[in-house]
This record gives sequence, structure tokens and C-alpha cells, in this order.
Amino acid sequence: MTEFWLISAPGEKTCQQTWDKMMLATTRTNNLSTNHKFNIPDLKVGTLDVLVGLSDELAKLDSFVESVVKKVAQYMADVLEDSRDKVQENLLANGVDLVTYITRFQWDMAKYPIKQSLKNISEIVSKQVTQIDNDLKARASAYNNLKGNLQNLERKNAGSLLTRSLADIVKKEDFVLDSEYLITMLVVVPKTNYADWQKTYETLSEMVVPRSTNLLFEDHESGLFSVTLFRKAIDDFRLKARENKFMVRDFQYNEEEMKADKEEMTRLSTDKKKQFGPLVRWLKVNFSEAFIAWIHIKALRVFVESVLRYGLPVNFQAMLLQPNKKNMKKLREVLYDLYKHLDSSAASIIDQSAMDIPGLNLSQQEYYPYVYYKIDCNLLDFK
Repeated sequence: MTEFWLISAPGEKTCQQTWDKMMLATTRTNNLSTNHKFNIPDLKVGTLDVLVGLSDELAKLDSFVESVVKKVAQYMADVLEDSRDKVQENLLANGVDLVTYITRFQWDMAKYPIKQSLKNISEIVSKQVTQIDNDLKARASAYNNLKGNLQNLERKNAGSLLTRSLADIVKKEDFVLDSEYLITMLVVVPKTNYADWQKTYETLSEMVVPRSTNLLFEDHESGLFSVTLFRKAIDDFRLKARENKFMVRDFQYNEEEMKADKEEMTRLSTDKKKQFGPLVRWLKVNFSEAFIAWIHIKALRVFVESVLRYGLPVNFQAMLLQPNKKNMKKLREVLYDLYKHLDSSAASIIDQSAMDIPGLNLSQQEYYPYVYYKIDCNLLDFK
């Protein structure tokens, strides 16, 4: 299970007692969840007005930061293309896997100094993650353009003989070049019609050079034949060929153009390889930064919500539960029984997530008698 429940309850005589009680209810006898203390430092409380406003702002910031974390993770999966199993090992926070980071969470004092007000800390996160989001857009756009152009060229060099590029199939000696009167044309003939082609090509129009056809290339459906004729017969030959299910390709042998195409392909391929390494490194670093910021936002939310609900002085225990998937419903019931005394109004709305009560942000978030936020580490949506 990569889902965690970050909850808090007020300190009994001590916060340790709150922790022991919860442990007793959820793990000692029935193994409903694996639990960890979640350490939140002594943050500056500020005024009630500020806390109420901040509660809404943090909810929005939480959604935004989560969306950026998911975008970076998903783009990492897109960039790593064929090695998607490697994605997970690149999605680390502070050099460790996400579960380890969350369960051993320590506030980063250097990035988010606790001497600052809560509002300032949330603004530091907001600026930092907005920057990551903007950088991701720019980098993704540049890399996707490159990848798209390369794929278009690769597509040109694959597929059916009716549409694919012929540059890597034909050679100079296959053509009559620099003749005022003669021209070599390329014709796609279905395999089932080879015999018809050999019988009829010389008489499809006037002025076809006898015995001038050669099979240059074939795929599983058709073959590419060359045929030489007089220039003035081109239109008539093209029309008669089509009536007989032979398709004339528009192709002029031009060495310069073909060389330019090959060079463009090589250049794009080299550029893509050059950009790949630095891009993956950037994604790794910034995934870690965004994920760490996200968990700090969760910590801020628990702090603000706990002070608003349980009052001052600050006295609550934040706890991280990793539910046992089979027992999630049971765990909810046990937590409800444990904490229902905290809020009588919660009794009637324990599972109605869309109830709208003024001052409570219930439409986006289930409401329970204890402070609760979900953290889901399953960030990838593999198609």
C-alpha cells in the first residue's frame, strides 16, 4: 500500500499517551495499520484570522504542489520510454524511496526556516514549486519538439512503399539522369500483380523503353519497380498505371536533398541523446524538491488544522498511518471510536464527503473528528 493517512489528535496528559492509545487501538491486537510518529517542529502560530485564511490557501497549494509532483513523475516515465521499470528507482526524495522519506520525515530547517511565519513558509514553497512547474513546461516543450521531429522523420522511413521515403532504398545507378528526353519512374506494384506488371508495363502508354523495369525493393505487401520512358509520355503512363492498380510515386532523384535528410536525422538523433542525460538528472532533482515541498505542505496543514480545532497552547500528536488494505474500513471505525468525543457534529457526517458546512472545507476533503490528510505515493498513471 502506498497510501498513508496523516492524522493528529490532541495531547492527553502528554503527547506520548495519545500515541500509545492510538497504537493500542490500531496495531497491538488487530494489525490495522503500520504507524509512525510524524515530527512537526514548533512553528509560529500567528493570529487566528491568519490561520483561518491560511487553511484555505494551504488546501489550494497542496493540490497545486501534488499536481506538479505528478507531472514531473509522469514526464520522467515518458522520457525513460522503454525502461519504465527504472522510473520508480529514479523517483526518490532526498536520495531515499518515498515511503522511507515520509515515514522518517524531518522538517528541513534550511529550506523552510521555522523562525519565519507560516504564511512566509507557504510562500517559499509556492514560489519554489511554481518555478519547477514553469521550468518543466519549457524543458518538456523543447524535448518533445525534438522527439516529435525525429519521430516524423523515422515514420517517413518506415511504413508502406506508397508513402515512405525512398531515399535509403534507391541508388544513383537505378536512374537515367541528366537526359533531355528520358526519365526513370518508380512504381509500387502489389505482390499479387507482379506477373501483370511484367506483361503490360511496356504497353501501358507509348514511348516506354522495352525491358527497362527492375525490382529495386519489396516489403511484405508490394514491390518497388523502376521503369524508363520518354518524358512526354509521363502523364499518360501515370493514368494507365493507376487504372491497372500500379501506383507511380512522385520521386526525383536528388542527391543533395537525400543527403540533407540523412544529416537531419543524424543531427536530431544526436541532439536527443545529448539532451536525455541532463533532462533525466533535472527531473530527478526537481521531483525530489517538489515531493519534499509537498510533504512539508502536509505538515503545515496538520499544524494549522490542529491549532484551529484543538486550540492553544499547541498540544497535539501528529501520526502517520499506513493502512492495511484489507482493513481500511475497520481502521476508520476504530479511529472514529477513539476520537468521536473530539467533535459531536462529526457523528452524523462521518462518511459524507460532500456535506457543505460553512467554515469547513468539506467538499474537497472527507471530514472526521480528528485532523486527517491522505498522502498517496502512487504518482504514476501508466497507460
